[in-house]
Order: sequence, then C-alpha cells, then structure tokens
Amino acid sequence: MPHIPLQEHLPGIRGLAAFRPETGRPLYDLAEALLVGESPLSRAERETIAAFVSSRNECVFCTSSHAAAARHLHGENAHVVDAVLADYRSAPISDKLKALLTIAARVRDGGGRVVTDEHIAEARRHGATDRELHDTVLIAAAFSMFNRYVDGLASFTPSDPAVYKEMGRRMAEQGYAGRLSQIINGPSGDGR
Repeated sequence: MPHIPLQEHLPGIRGLAAFRPETGRPLYDLAEALLVGESPLSRAERETIAAFVSSRNECVFCTSSHAAAARHLHGENAHVVDAVLADYRSAPISDKLKALLTIAARVRDGGGRVVTDEHIAEARRHGATDRELHDTVLIAAAFSMFNRYVDGLASFTPSDPAVYKEMGRRMAEQGYAGRLSQIINGPSGDGR
C-alpha cells in the first residue's frame, strides 16, 4: 500500500507524477532526454542500462517496465535483456556495453570515487566515447533516484507480466515526453 494517496490505476512513477505534476514533468522530460533523445547509444542499449540499474536497486516496477521496453526495442534479440539482468558479463553483448554496465553498476553503488580511471580506460579501450560515458553515468544516477522515489513511497507495482509488456511497448514506441498529460487526463484512463 502506498505511503501517500495514489491512484492504483497509475502504477509506479506514473502515480507519483500525477500526485505532483510540477515535479513529474521534469522527471518525464529527463527520461525522454536520456532514453529517447539523441545519443550514440541505441535506445535499446539505454533502456537496457535503465533496467540493469533498476534490477540492481531491486526496484520491481522500474526493472519490469524498462526491461519490457528494452525487449521491445531489441526485437528478435529480446533475450539479450534477460541475459544482461542475469549476468551481464556473460551476456551476448559487446565488450563496450559490458564496460559501460560495469560503470553503471559502480555509479549505482554510490557516490565518491566508485568509478575509477581504470573503469573509464577499459570502456575507452572498447571504443566508448565521452558522450557514451556521460550518458551511461547519468542514466545510472537518474535511475537510482527514480528507483528510490518509486520504492520510497511504495507506489503501486503490478504483478501481471502482461501489464509490463504493454507498458514497455508504449514506452518504446511513444517515449516519455508528453506522457504526463495523458497520464493525468486519459485518453484511455489506464494511466500507462
């Protein structure tokens, strides 16, 4: 049960954004910039990083929804997402993405000097650019915040995998910008 009054038909961060739209709007804009906007990392890679960090933070809602979006974006290679969540070091992904996920895991671990020069050098050795490093760190930091926001207020977390599959499809196809007004006002009234 949520710690504040939230609409059950608006799960996860959606209910929190509807509760306080003036803070929800910048969060949705940030998600749009990080996961949909221009980046040398593919949308599938960025959603995979978001799901990976969320999984490490044990945030069921964010892991499930972003893994579903990543699976949708990976298409025929959707199995890659589950392999990353199980053990990214043995997953069938590039060495560059493995190095970036190591950095994301370190950012998720906390502040200070958790990302070392050696982590950056390893990522660069596999071709990571400054922009890819930046985007990876910001996705990891932002999703650690999103995860704590969702779980800290105990927002509604559906248990039906079909809900997440559909949610992930919409996130992959429609992105995040403009979603807040739809969440608050409808059109479908389901808030996803």
